[in-house]
Amino acid sequence: MRKILLSIGFITSITCLLLACSSDTISEFWDSIIPETNEDPTQSQISTYVFKPAQLSATDERIQQLRVPQGFSVRKFADELGEARILAATSSGHVYVTNREDGEVILLEDTNGDGAADRREVVATLEDAHGLAVFDNKLYIVTIKEIYAADINTNGTLGAPQLIYGGLPDGGQHPNRTLGFGPDGMMYVSVGSTCNACPEPNPLHATMLQANPDGSNMRIYAEGLRNTIGFGWHPETSMFWGMDHGIDKLGDDVSHEELNHIIDGAHYGWPYIFDDGRYNAYPRPEDMTYAEFAAMSTFPSLMYTAHAAPMQMVFYTGNQFPADYNGDAFVAYRGSWNRSTPEGYKVSRIIFENGTPVRFEDFLTGFLVNNNNAHFGRLVGLAVHADGSLLVSDDTNGVIYRIAHNQ
Repeated sequence: MRKILLSIGFITSITCLLLACSSDTISEFWDSIIPETNEDPTQSQISTYVFKPAQLSATDERIQQLRVPQGFSVRKFADELGEARILAATSSGHVYVTNREDGEVILLEDTNGDGAADRREVVATLEDAHGLAVFDNKLYIVTIKEIYAADINTNGTLGAPQLIYGGLPDGGQHPNRTLGFGPDGMMYVSVGSTCNACPEPNPLHATMLQANPDGSNMRIYAEGLRNTIGFGWHPETSMFWGMDHGIDKLGDDVSHEELNHIIDGAHYGWPYIFDDGRYNAYPRPEDMTYAEFAAMSTFPSLMYTAHAAPMQMVFYTGNQFPADYNGDAFVAYRGSWNRSTPEGYKVSRIIFENGTPVRFEDFLTGFLVNNNNAHFGRLVGLAVHADGSLLVSDDTNGVIYRIAHNQ
């Protein structure tokens, strides 16, 4: 376990300035200077860290130390699931989880109502299976380049998955597609960027796509989204919200993770603009100034700690939690690697007031241990179970946790 300090500098035409400046002036000069066009030099010095906490096993003792708000409890729902990623649940109590590494969709069920899954069955095998969504008695499964739909049988098993779309672009840095269905009955598919920050040659990258449920009429709905794995619709307002990953290698606290109101036709700034209008030193917008690009960009409604890595997001629509949770959202964070002190490794609650997000609040914490030098869970999937509990997946120890309110 070690911390590695990396320095990345973008320096142009500054030799004469450095020779003429005092040490104090030089210190000030090293702050980012990002002009509107290439007619002036761009310079930025950035210190960035790599720090990955050690991985530990999810022992009973460690799980007992997990923290949730008063009145809630957390325990294992299922384990030994490998790289457990995205979750989906039906009103009948069937829970599906993808194991991306093995290309499996696994069915889980708590048949005796004791809060733990006692039924487990692989119901589909598709290479790189990742995103899941339940709609119109079908389970939709997205891999890197394909979308499949399978009928859900009464017992939760699936009919043979049918390919409905095969034209998603290559994966690159962010191959983990997710999908969902809006109140309008349309299918939405998140396609991440191929890189940290670059002009994408394929316009489908770094977007939110929209299509009919049969995969037809696929189009770009919103763009400039680096990697919006988690998204959903507010149950009262039907407004579309998503958590986007900020750019790496810009420092401990830059750039923030973003909660965006996703709007048809909007551009969210990546890779040139981040946070509330800040300029990214490299790359530079083509054929326009930074100010012009910022003017056409939509800024986030809320920002969260940089590098926490938001994953699946779900609005609470169950009937077990206290009433003030209805209409709020939960977000799972897989956790940072690109900051000196770790962040994420938790689930947060997004509190909405009158349909508007107002703040983040910790909900499930305690996976970081040993003075933040180790962890026993990197969280990915979220789903509201039919009984109103919240399920959370960890893709390192292969555990799904169940958070219940002790009524």
